[in-house]
Amino acid sequence: MYDDDTAPIPAVRTGSDARPAAESTRPPSRRSRHTRPTSHRRAAGSGRLRMAGRVLAALAAVLVLGITGAGWYGENSLEGGFARSEVIPEEDRSLDGDINILLIGLDTRKDLDGNDLPKAILDELHAGDGSEGGYNANSLILVHIPKDMRSITAFSIPRDDYVAVSGIPGYTNVKIKEAYGLKKYAAEEKLKAQGMTDKVELEREGREAGRASIVQTVKALTGVPINRFAEVSLAGFYHLADALGGVDVCLNKAVDDSYYSGAVFPAGRQHLDAGQALAFVRQRHGLENGDLDRTHRQQAFLTSVANSLKSKGTITNPGKLKALMDVAHKDVVLSDGWSLTEFITTLGRAGSPTVEFNTLPVLRYDNINGQDVNIVDPVAIRKQVRAAFGVAEPPVVSAPTTMPVSTLDVVNAGTTPGLAAKISKSLGAKGFPTGDVSSATYSDGTSTAVLYGAGAETDAQQLSQMLSGITASASDNVPPGHVKLVIGADFEVPEALDPAAAANAASGTTTTTTTPTTTTSGTPDAGKSVTTTIGDGIPCVN
Repeated sequence: MYDDDTAPIPAVRTGSDARPAAESTRPPSRRSRHTRPTSHRRAAGSGRLRMAGRVLAALAAVLVLGITGAGWYGENSLEGGFARSEVIPEEDRSLDGDINILLIGLDTRKDLDGNDLPKAILDELHAGDGSEGGYNANSLILVHIPKDMRSITAFSIPRDDYVAVSGIPGYTNVKIKEAYGLKKYAAEEKLKAQGMTDKVELEREGREAGRASIVQTVKALTGVPINRFAEVSLAGFYHLADALGGVDVCLNKAVDDSYYSGAVFPAGRQHLDAGQALAFVRQRHGLENGDLDRTHRQQAFLTSVANSLKSKGTITNPGKLKALMDVAHKDVVLSDGWSLTEFITTLGRAGSPTVEFNTLPVLRYDNINGQDVNIVDPVAIRKQVRAAFGVAEPPVVSAPTTMPVSTLDVVNAGTTPGLAAKISKSLGAKGFPTGDVSSATYSDGTSTAVLYGAGAETDAQQLSQMLSGITASASDNVPPGHVKLVIGADFEVPEALDPAAAANAASGTTTTTTTPTTTTSGTPDAGKSVTTTIGDGIPCVN
């Protein structure tokens, strides 16, 4: 059994009440989901499947191919079989030798042409039929491989992080996993309106739009460019795990999640077949930190797959290697221009680099429009990821480069009284024409965002630069010629806009200000980093 709490294709709203679509019926809050759901359809498996492992297995295969120096597989055999995507913008493709890879585990019951998966596969995965499910990016991992190859750093991005998005009609903030499917749906509807009827072409164009959306959203959240992309779909996990003959895992405690994921395992180290591995990576009920604990399982699974590849002779066995690559060619989509031959050769020179897995921090849990979401601090996340990846912070911009002409409206979605008026006044002094100052409404969301109407993009981008790179997004809900600044609880007042901070800095006095926050469902815990070397032991997780 499986469950997920997002409707397959949310209806896109427009106008002042635009918001993420309400999710399907679910059990009580995910912080303490021990009650059985009342819906028989849920029990039979109508929700989304946890698809972390399939993308991890794909990365592990590539990493270990490089680490063991198996370039003999052949350039044509390796490169030729993958589907390719053109979602990486030209300006991000070369990062002076560094590699930033976004790995996506896509939850869909369709193949790349939009056809239903074979019933035998759906039955094996307990995935319902092709009419169920959607296109959530349920697994998101951002991997940094520096050009010196000394270490690899990876960040798991919790799928329920509530983030700002752009270019998705009717939406300003969504769970990050939804950025793919919502954009895909919007792109297909636009193409249909233009007369496109070919279902295969609609599927391919829609997915490309979804890929571009999720890459843009992750880049905006983390503040680092992405120059490689890999996507694996639903069937890919099972195929890859099956080709490997299962994996070894280690649990700190015994688990019994027979009702939801089917994960029933004792404590300690154990070997899992493909079906059990699926249950292992998708369990979140009964875990101390729900989805955050699940990110640690994704990380442990990647280590396990890599160790399995290295220790069981898969790489040196032509038959096993061919079977694995045949699966990867069928189920994996890679960004255009990514030469795996070159990638393997480069990694092969690195020996066995240290790999550190992290999970992006969550401020607190909340419920917005009936959805359980993770409230995050994008400013803090950008600083953390940039520091880990060795990316310099953007220069501080204290004033607009050109005189703004767009009216600036400021709304307070946080908990600090009077902050919107203070920021409006400060930005007015910098040249932004002041507009309305008010409390946020239901449609404004709770996260800090810069939104703009027609003709105001230039001024919105200037404001974004002054506010530590907060994403500027077009919005149908903002009047033409207007920019709207939403101040959430995660808003960090720039020193250039805080006269008191500037005065203190000049006098050598340091003050620390914090924005009050509330926790509605307990304090999340992202846990400690998982550090390992491929080939070492399997880390034990919850």
